Amino acid sequence: MKTKTDLDARVLDIVEPIADDLGLRIVRLRVMAGRRPTLQIMAERQSDGQMNVSACEALSRAASSALEVEDPIRDAYVLEVSSPGLERPLTSLEDFEKYEGYLARIELDRLVEGRKRFRGILGGVDGDNVDIDLDGEKDTAQIPFAWISEAKLLITDALIEEGQKAKAELEKTESADNPLEDKDA
Repeated sequence: MKTKTDLDARVLDIVEPIADDLGLRIVRLRVMAGRRPTLQIMAERQSDGQMNVSACEALSRAASSALEVEDPIRDAYVLEVSSPGLERPLTSLEDFEKYEGYLARIELDRLVEGRKRFRGILGGVDGDNVDIDLDGEKDTAQIPFAWISEAKLLITDALIEEGQKAKAELEKTESADNPLEDKDA
């Protein structure tokens, strides 16, 4: 789910090793059509799941250089590199495990019990299945990860509080490591 199209996958093949070398993990990559196409890359640090402006700039510069050489996107495009943010996409089984206990929305690539969209509290992972306590239902549902086309966290007070704690910890760590380093997320 990091990508949707063949073009997304080709661009990911170019950008992912670059991100890895920078200590970053690509969360999601999309080439979005429009008058001027946009290449959107969401990434985070492998070490702590955070992302600051300096890391965005480094990935943007390195990816731009590689994409100029490989040229997978025919037309001129806008490159956007960002953190996944609080209402982050969930694109791997690890994401569903990490954010167990948080509210999420999941969209499937097929109908299940007459619907494609589900909302509830993530219950972790069981093999290749995602567990979710659906709103208004008693039983935990298991959804095969392979059926999920889109998923994201939904903002709650608990998620905001966790994000604030993570940002404060990041700022404390970065200021101790380098007092001049950018602390924006």
